[in-house]
Parts: sequence; structure tokens; C-alpha cells
Amino acid sequence: MELYNGEMITKQRFPSPNPNIELSIVTYYSGSLKVKGLLAEPKGNGMYEGFLYLRGGIKNVGKVRPGRIVQFASEGFIVFAPFYRGNQGGEGNEDFAGEDREDAFGAFKILRNHPQVRKVHVFGFSRGGVMALLTAIEFPETASLVTWGGVSDMFLTYVERKDLRRMMKRVIGGTPTKFPDRYQYRTPLFHLDKLKTPTLIIHGVKDHNVSVDHAYRLEKRLKALGKKVESWYFDDFTHYFPPAMNRNVVSDLTKWMKNQLIE
Repeated sequence: MELYNGEMITKQRFPSPNPNIELSIVTYYSGSLKVKGLLAEPKGNGMYEGFLYLRGGIKNVGKVRPGRIVQFASEGFIVFAPFYRGNQGGEGNEDFAGEDREDAFGAFKILRNHPQVRKVHVFGFSRGGVMALLTAIEFPETASLVTWGGVSDMFLTYVERKDLRRMMKRVIGGTPTKFPDRYQYRTPLFHLDKLKTPTLIIHGVKDHNVSVDHAYRLEKRLKALGKKVESWYFDDFTHYFPPAMNRNVVSDLTKWMKNQLIE
């Protein structure tokens, strides 16, 4: 049911590690499901830009961390991070960028409808890269898109991550050979012609969780389509950047976001 998608049901205060940032657990509709996410709002009555944070992993792997959300909110954004369906009290079950993309779409609407938000940026980390790309395709008004260590090709993930194959077969319903349409549905590379958003790709070249080939394929396809894309590759880093460099990249990418103009 699309009728309720993105409608907020409840908002409950949550302890914040930063006195200048207010945190809340939000329950909202994703289709007819009630799902949850974490909202971070800088204290103050001014207008802000929205930041949709799409996490990686699945279930308890890659959970939304309040400290990380506050880190982005401290850069001057109102941030919303969906937990995805079936997590932390939400209804339904994740299906790895299948129907759970609606959780990201509903979260985008939460930010778009926020009275203090001017425009909405989309950020995805790891598996969240797929979710971010699909969301920006769905919402052409997305101000900017950043994918950091992001998945772009579900076929490639199945080939590279032998440790994830069992989960992917269970959640997606089979192998890429048997059900290529299900993997194509989850692979944004096939749908990038619809993307209107300036895109920044960040990736560690030594990443073994999500190989840099995901970034290369995404960049190549976006350039072939004449899309606006920029890439920051880090030769010495893996999926996780050292804390000091992480802070620097967060600062740089948020500046990049704010400098983007939708044509």
C-alpha cells in the first residue's frame, strides 16, 4: 500500500551523545508496514538540509549507530537513518534491496516533509550504496548522492562474497543463474539512465568486503550515460577508514554535498 508510505506514526526521544543534537526513534509507514529509524535534529529553529543515511549490512550486522548519525548531523544536517524492516521493533523482513527499498523511500519522504528541511541528500554505505542509488533514481529531486564503499552490482556481490551466498539465496530466493531478474531488480547499474542526481563515489582500493570493482563499474556506467559523477579512491584503505581520515572524509563529503546544484 503506497497510501501510507513515509507517514510518521510516533516520535520518541532517544539519548544523544551530543547536547546540540536531539535524537528520536521514529516509527513510520513503509507501505502498510510499521518500520523504525533514527532521526537526528540540530537544536535551533533555522532551516537545514536533509541527509538520508542508508546503512550497510543486514539484520544485526551494520546496525545504525547513534554516534555516526550525530557525526553527520553535527555537519549541519537533519539526518534520518532507517533501521530497515524487521529490525529493532519494525515489522516485516529485510530482503536485501528488494521490497525493503520502500523503507528508504518512506524515509526520504519523512525528510522531504520535515518543516525545517530545504532539500534532501542521500548517502549509502556498503549495502546501503544500492539503497542510495535506488532512492535517488526514485526521487529525481535528490540534491546529491554519495556512495561510500557501496555495492552497485548484486551479481558481483554474489560472486565475490562466498560467505554471503547462503543468506542471499535465502533472502532473494535463489542464485543469480536461476533468478537473474531478481538480481537485476536489485542492481542499480541497469537503471542509471533514470538518475538525475550528482554522484560522489568513495571507495578504499583494498576493500575486501565490497571490492573497488563496484565503484569502477558504477563510475564507468555513469560516465557512459553522461551523468555528473566524481570519484575519490583511497589506495591504502579497506572497507573501514582510520578514525582521523574518516572524520576528514565526512567533513569533505558534506562540503561536497552542499556545493551541488540540481540542474
